[in-house]
Amino acid sequence: PRFLFHFNGRIQGRSEVKPTSLVSFMQKKSVGICSTGFFSPKPAGFCLLPGLAVKFVEPPEKLEVQVGETAVLSCAFTSSEPVASCWIHNKQQVEDRSSITSDEKSSSLLISDVRPEDAGNYTIVVRNRSGSAQHSIRLNVVDRPHPPASCPFVSQLSSSSVELSWSGPGYDGGSAITGYVVEYRRVDAKEQGDWNELTSQCKNTSYRVPLELDPQGEYRFRVRAVNPVGISDPSKESDSITVDNEGNDVQEEAYVDVFTNTANSVKDHYDILERLGVGKFGQVFRLKHKKSGQVSAGKFFRGRGMKERAAARKEIELMKELHHPKLVQFLGAYDSRLEVVMILEYIGGRELFERIMDDGFEYTEPTSVCYMRQILEGIQYIHKKNIVHLDLKPENIVCVNRKGTLVKIIDFGLACKLEPGKALMVMHGTPEFVAPEVISYEPVGLAADMWSIGVICYILLSGESPFQGSSDAETLALVTEAQCEFDPESFRDITEGAKVFIRSLLQRDKRARLTCERALAHPWMVSFASVDPRTTKSLNKEKMRRFLAKRKWTKAGKAVLALKRMTHLSSKSDGPDSPSSPKAEQALQTLEQSLRTEPRFQQTLKDLSQPRGSTVRFFCTIYGYPDPDVVWLQDEEPVEEMERLQVEYEEDGTCTLIISDLRPEDSGMYTCCASNSMGVARCSARLSVEL
Repeated sequence: PRFLFHFNGRIQGRSEVKPTSLVSFMQKKSVGICSTGFFSPKPAGFCLLPGLAVKFVEPPEKLEVQVGETAVLSCAFTSSEPVASCWIHNKQQVEDRSSITSDEKSSSLLISDVRPEDAGNYTIVVRNRSGSAQHSIRLNVVDRPHPPASCPFVSQLSSSSVELSWSGPGYDGGSAITGYVVEYRRVDAKEQGDWNELTSQCKNTSYRVPLELDPQGEYRFRVRAVNPVGISDPSKESDSITVDNEGNDVQEEAYVDVFTNTANSVKDHYDILERLGVGKFGQVFRLKHKKSGQVSAGKFFRGRGMKERAAARKEIELMKELHHPKLVQFLGAYDSRLEVVMILEYIGGRELFERIMDDGFEYTEPTSVCYMRQILEGIQYIHKKNIVHLDLKPENIVCVNRKGTLVKIIDFGLACKLEPGKALMVMHGTPEFVAPEVISYEPVGLAADMWSIGVICYILLSGESPFQGSSDAETLALVTEAQCEFDPESFRDITEGAKVFIRSLLQRDKRARLTCERALAHPWMVSFASVDPRTTKSLNKEKMRRFLAKRKWTKAGKAVLALKRMTHLSSKSDGPDSPSSPKAEQALQTLEQSLRTEPRFQQTLKDLSQPRGSTVRFFCTIYGYPDPDVVWLQDEEPVEEMERLQVEYEEDGTCTLIISDLRPEDSGMYTCCASNSMGVARCSARLSVEL
């Protein structure tokens, strides 16, 4: 149509105007229509083109279809006026008009032979002269999952079972993996048999195979992934596996329901042997069951107050949910008036990084992948239960025994179960391994563990810590910056895929970090699945040795100082949950209370014998919080410092008594006495001066 534009008494010109342009012009100039057909200033109370805006009628929120099917996205709407509509996908208007059917009441978009790339949000925009409206529909395209990313490999072998592990599929088909089908066939017979199903009920990426098969037989295994749509094609076959009964036996793990014994004391059923360790929670002792002789570990919780007992019971209830071959096994608990004790599987091996230093141990990139896979499998299990560990570090990755390559994750004292709709904010962790969101006192989730796994992987491959500063404050600042660099010398023999893997975990944005599933399916993890470590170049152990030498047990007091520094480094200073808020201060005070422990000696004094005139050094390592006061005694009399008798204290808790120009009167019993508000500890050794 042609209109003669007349505004403020002047003709502006003639032009062809589209209806939408007419509405736009009227809205911008705030004009109405007079009976003559010319524009005049909009009078008060005059309704522009009276009518109702578009309103959608019960529009769908999402649609799920399988690959190859036809998807029909449809929206109904009401309007008292003519409408125009269009569909938008990935910020682009859908141009194929043959797939769109529209009228005055609805619009439909048809997608035939749906493919995975068709998934996403589809937005319909509808406009009439009174305004516009839009609505988005989520299209989920589901398919059978891809096959598991790696073939099954043996992660544990015994005389009665084989434990297989594998990596999940690189693509889950758009729907969560619900389980795996494990298949086998015998290959040492004259005619290889068909594939047989061992189980279709495996829920994790590992499976213990009962050897109801011929123990002397040779077998291959493969795995299929399952989602609600269907079953994947099989994975690659494993290498041939033959059971070797010699030297491979490990303690069988039979997961059973455990309970808390409130009627007895732990001493009624167990002999308490040597102490294995001490922490802020209490002490761990080796136990031996009086009837069965089974050896286990007893975690004796400190404190009899309601708060301490509640924390102990919380950990016990959480451990009751965890049954996985890569996690320390929970065996039971005792809760009496005098103490709370948790009974755990006894793990005879050492910390992972210490195991690497053993002579003859193959330290290669493939063996590192093997360890990382086991760690990820254990954490994947707890993440599926919506549990976050929050204290992953080398000390909590322990070898099952002193000869094999199997590891378990221990110490769930800081672990928390995430609750829907409830933010979890914590102020604890080891500075080197803690995630940036912990330092910033932001809500934490499962991704916090993935950051720690990235740090562990970095150290495992290089022997260096990516964010270690000269002080805790500097370390926390480096973590906050999240700038991960790879020293060319330290990573000279490491593949580029490993660096990509680590970068994908050490992301400042927690949403960008790999999940356990994606990490297990990462090309770097998969590429070494079938590589023989013995054919790969060995990595240099020297840097790992130096890392372990520097990494001594940190004093509890130092940990509190680090947490206090976190509050000053955080940029958040306002709000009820900010580090400077009363809530955060209360959390810090609570943590400080839980760290209090009496003095204890990690390394005790040794008897010494030296000739007259020489120099001798007594040294021990003391821990405790608050920091202990230390007094040296000779035959129970205080030692006075002088020119030839000096006492040195180091930050790592080492105390050294140096006696130079030895004399006969220096002979005697020397005692180091450490005390704080929590208690007193002593250790002694004899000095003999040879004449």
